[in-house]
Amino acid sequence: MTSDSPEVGPTEWVTPADPVGLGPWEIERGTPLPDDDHYDPELLADGDRRNVVDRYRYWTREAIVADLDTRRHPFHVAIENFAHDANIGTVVRTANAFGAAAVHIVGRRRWNRRGAMVTDRYQHVEHHADVDALLTWAHGAGLSVVAVDNTPGSTRLETADLPRGCVLLFGQEGPGVSEDARERADLTVSIAQFGSTRSINAGVAAGIAMHAWIRRHADLDAAW
Repeated sequence: MTSDSPEVGPTEWVTPADPVGLGPWEIERGTPLPDDDHYDPELLADGDRRNVVDRYRYWTREAIVADLDTRRHPFHVAIENFAHDANIGTVVRTANAFGAAAVHIVGRRRWNRRGAMVTDRYQHVEHHADVDALLTWAHGAGLSVVAVDNTPGSTRLETADLPRGCVLLFGQEGPGVSEDARERADLTVSIAQFGSTRSINAGVAAGIAMHAWIRRHADLDAAW
């Protein structure tokens, strides 16, 4: 494994004692095994204890990704990774939950996948060498870049009109969004805080910002 290779994350399977998931199809359903292409023969026979919603029980990974691709929202998430930020896994997991089009890792290719809880198997994850590469891609795709950082002159997320097609850009824990990214973003938004801490966890901030986009643009009746 090279220093730039992705870290190995946790197994997708839970322990046998964990009640999550379903056992073998014939035991759970009491009907013959289906022969549809999106079902995995091994999962049908042995059971499916993966970290997926019940809609996708017994489906192959490829079938799940293909179905998600018909439902993904037109917002992307990007996070700078210049010092192996441990929050990236959480960002990926949350992006998967909210149906983001893709997550973009900016900087180091290697990232800590534990917090993703294997959702990176179903979430599109792209890599960009630096901020310039990300912004070039985003503007070429017709997407606005929205930096999320508590800095002077930023617009409150709670009152901001987030663009439908956009990239929500997050910085690292501590320094926040890099100066270059902040200066070149189309919009910078901040999350209202009322306590003593200077900033909130980057993974938490990402979840709040993604949910703000969901409240503004998503068809909530389509949620599972």
